[in-house]
Amino acid sequence: MPHSTRITIRSDDIDSNGHVRASQYYNYAVHARWIALSQAGLSVKQLAAAGFSPVELDVSIRYLHELMLGDEIDVNTRFEYPSPKVVKVIQSAIRRSDGAVAAELISLTGLMNLTERKLVDNAAAVWRRFVRHPSMVDLPVTDEQS
Repeated sequence: MPHSTRITIRSDDIDSNGHVRASQYYNYAVHARWIALSQAGLSVKQLAAAGFSPVELDVSIRYLHELMLGDEIDVNTRFEYPSPKVVKVIQSAIRRSDGAVAAELISLTGLMNLTERKLVDNAAAVWRRFVRHPSMVDLPVTDEQS
């Protein structure tokens, strides 16, 4: 089930055309992703102290509808684990006033071992060690959790 983060469009999000500037959609997505991870119980300090950090491998954004000053959006975030080293984060920014999908974002991320400077071999397993509520970030249930 997707995690949802509500955001209100602020004046500093707006470009000279009067709508949200392109780069801000990415910022909304990153903010919503960190909120989801935080609410799943992730401690960024513990993750960093253990020598891990998330890294972006690829990001694509489809801009579908304008967002204007004062609009409220819900950024829905879900996580998939398509291969051991990669986490796919799928997000939609939905305008609350009419339900229009304003943007869709897909990010491929990994977890870097900061000592070795390479991606960990099993990102889902490492994430599982650092979150208290794995289902909130769509981690599959393991035998130990059943």
